[in-house]
Amino acid sequence: MAQPAEAIKKQSYDGVDDLVVVKNLKKYFPITGGVFSRIVGFVKAVDDVSFTIKPGETLGMVGESGCGKTTTGRVLLRLLEATEGSVEFEGKDIFSLDREDMRRVRRDMQIVFQDPYASLNPRMTVGDIIGEPLEIHRVAKGKEKDDRVRGLLETVGLRGMHARRYPHEFSGGQRQRIGVARALALNPKLIVCDEPVSALDVSIQSQVLNLLEDLQQEFDLTYLFIAHDLSVVRHISDRVAVMYLGQLVELAEQDELYENPAHPYTQALLSAIPIADPEIQRTRKRIVLEGDVPSPSNPPSGCHFRTRCQHAMPKCAEEKPPWQDIGDEHYVACWLHEE
Repeated sequence: MAQPAEAIKKQSYDGVDDLVVVKNLKKYFPITGGVFSRIVGFVKAVDDVSFTIKPGETLGMVGESGCGKTTTGRVLLRLLEATEGSVEFEGKDIFSLDREDMRRVRRDMQIVFQDPYASLNPRMTVGDIIGEPLEIHRVAKGKEKDDRVRGLLETVGLRGMHARRYPHEFSGGQRQRIGVARALALNPKLIVCDEPVSALDVSIQSQVLNLLEDLQQEFDLTYLFIAHDLSVVRHISDRVAVMYLGQLVELAEQDELYENPAHPYTQALLSAIPIADPEIQRTRKRIVLEGDVPSPSNPPSGCHFRTRCQHAMPKCAEEKPPWQDIGDEHYVACWLHEE
């Protein structure tokens, strides 16, 4: 039987400065109407987003439901085709690759889905689910594949004998571990974690987060960690990007962002995080956002957040705020920080 650590190998990035470079990424979904289903508008799910991910780091991406986090992750992996922009992975523009070249690159880019109940085929055994990518990419078959599957299961804290069971025989936390094992099967460099703990009980969330951290340290993995829970993101991320209505509004090192939030939206999100100390909790000022999130099919002009911002100025409606560094690689898109 394969030992757990033998199932995957520690990554080597060959001196790459940025593993992922996303530039001006846009993803618009068409809205059709009328008898002939003509296009009458677009849902601007991702609207001009740029960021980088360094080798071996975890970039957390947070925001309200519907802000475009998941779409960004899926376009980055080219599970969805972009409307505009580019994504470079190890210096290659993945949008320019043909099907066969993209298939080779996809071995290095994997995803852990949000719902552990919907992401596993109920008609396949766990061994078949984890072994499928090994067969598709012609990495292993037969006994070698079975040994690697058992090793992967042990790597994520399960037992090799579980390969013969079906998904319905496992709890939510165990299913998510199976999803992690499937993502690790091809020895990837980048894993997009799409809200991997949001469907789990709080007690199980910490176990899965600790597993992801242990795997990252052992195999030098790189994560894009998508979530809406700011306390979870702080626990696992090196840098944090805040997203609102399809756009990034702030990006900084984890401690810098949580201790010195610069954008009014980030400040409002952080003010909603409960603190265990009742004395501090009583003296905190809660920032309550007025109104509802605008429709991504018709976002506000200028700054998308201006309709809910207590600091909004006339200039906010006229022009989109620039993406600027306010010090120590702390980036923000807000006219309050205009130089």
